[in-house]
Amino acid sequence: MLSNLPTDPLDFMDWKWSEIEPFYVELAARPLTAGTVQGWLADWTRLSELIWERRSRLHVANTADTSDKEAEQQFYAFLEEIVPPAQAAEQQLKEKLLASGLEPEGMAVPLRKMRVEAELFRQENLPLLTAEQKLGSQYNKIAGAQTITWEGQERTLSQMRPVLQADDRATREAAWRLMAQRQLDDRASLNELWQQLLALRRQMAANAGYGDSSGNCDYRAYRWSSLHRFDYTPADCAEFHQAIEAVVVPAATRIYADRQRQLGVDKLRPWDLDVDPLGRPPLRPFADPEQLEAISERIFQQVDPQLGHYFRLMRQEQLLDLPNRKGKGPGAYCTSFPVTKRPFIFMNAVGIGSDVRTLLHEAGHAFHSFEASVLPYAMQRHPGAEFAEVASFSMELLGSPFLGRAEGGFYDPNDALRHRLEHLEEIILFWPYMAVVDGFQHWVYTNIDAAADPASCDAAWRDLWQRFMVGIDWSDLEEEMVTGWHRKLHIFRYPFYYVEYGLARLGAVLVWQQALKEWATAVRQYRQALALGSTVPLPELYRAAGARFAFDQETVAAAVSLVEETMQQLISDLKE
Repeated sequence: MLSNLPTDPLDFMDWKWSEIEPFYVELAARPLTAGTVQGWLADWTRLSELIWERRSRLHVANTADTSDKEAEQQFYAFLEEIVPPAQAAEQQLKEKLLASGLEPEGMAVPLRKMRVEAELFRQENLPLLTAEQKLGSQYNKIAGAQTITWEGQERTLSQMRPVLQADDRATREAAWRLMAQRQLDDRASLNELWQQLLALRRQMAANAGYGDSSGNCDYRAYRWSSLHRFDYTPADCAEFHQAIEAVVVPAATRIYADRQRQLGVDKLRPWDLDVDPLGRPPLRPFADPEQLEAISERIFQQVDPQLGHYFRLMRQEQLLDLPNRKGKGPGAYCTSFPVTKRPFIFMNAVGIGSDVRTLLHEAGHAFHSFEASVLPYAMQRHPGAEFAEVASFSMELLGSPFLGRAEGGFYDPNDALRHRLEHLEEIILFWPYMAVVDGFQHWVYTNIDAAADPASCDAAWRDLWQRFMVGIDWSDLEEEMVTGWHRKLHIFRYPFYYVEYGLARLGAVLVWQQALKEWATAVRQYRQALALGSTVPLPELYRAAGARFAFDQETVAAAVSLVEETMQQLISDLKE
């Protein structure tokens, strides 16, 4: 029967559930034995790939222009009419496979995930999950509509980022305050959205058995299971936070102190963080998206010819949406089109140095998608974000030696050193911020009654900010500081998804450490680890990449030492 499914995913975009359901019914009824399981899994993969690619394409259209009503309606219709029954049908197939007792080769980890999903599944949660995704799209819509008038022109907040690099401090401050005020203008809307999301999440946890008759719930435990976090606990996250506080916060404070001294200011303010502290012109690595694409392709070719080939395919097949524009959703992401076995990169480039790092990062995800796409079954291809982000952060570091024009990159020699130095500083400065975001989410979901009051959330964010973000003066900016959680889309859209970035950056530094010793071996291990998909547990994925999965202070301290030592060498090279 599955021979009647379209081979072109575009032919599947308008199928109604009544047309899709018979294929799930046939799979659910088909006998499952040791002799038939591989063909059954292959057919299930083919069907689920069509569903996933349709979702990805609709999501791309919705984020490419958040003001496009037709794209929004099509995405919402899919979320309401296709996703809930498809999730229920997928769950039936998971339960059928689990009940069979069969364990095909390479399916041990996916089956472990399926057992947890079977325990968590509740029919009544399907419309709540759809509602949660729609509210997440509303967050994108609010953020995508934020613009200000600057020098007589309407600009998105992303388009204002180069102004924050201006040498004139008064200009930076004026721009920063305008941007911050525009974000504060949406405070009430975001608070209301937050309360709706929290109520949904509370109900989902309770429905899944993580609540009691008094209305108490343990959403953190529910979410921990739904994210398949088998290899670490909330206590491990707390240990990681403590290691960051003990080792990274002092290192970050040293960076901020050096910046303050170099700028010659009494206090380091939020609008002093993007300007070059030595008064050099801002890095402008490319003039337009086409140049960003072409130079990046040359960089990937030098990291590894096969990776360069992957990126060339993405350019040829128009799988890149890089420039910022009004109405475009915030941030950057890489999604996959599994039927065509292609990734898609979305970002908001405005011509600054961090855009280069963003593209290297998202390309790491794209390469992961390419490498894992050869695995036969869809459920084998997606490891947790804890390793998916190793793929991306490692690519930022693996691409860094090729940023100079002599290597085909973006910069003259000194600017290439500056870019690398800024990148390494960013790694250090990120970990404390990550601890704020992750710590905030632990607070929210272990104090969910209090978190329903946005003012309590503001206070919790302030306490964490003052604990980890030492060295920046926020005097007279209380409102801007305490609402920082509004500006982190993961808090709204992807609960508990942020510690992965911290863990993965630690893993990526260890991959980079191996590359400094033996480049070819490190790149080979990196690609081999990506190709494993989700066929082995998380610690094994890290080991395959030449890293290790860790939270402890000793590992964090060693990584910080390597980064700081390299920074000192770059500073010395710049002086020469």
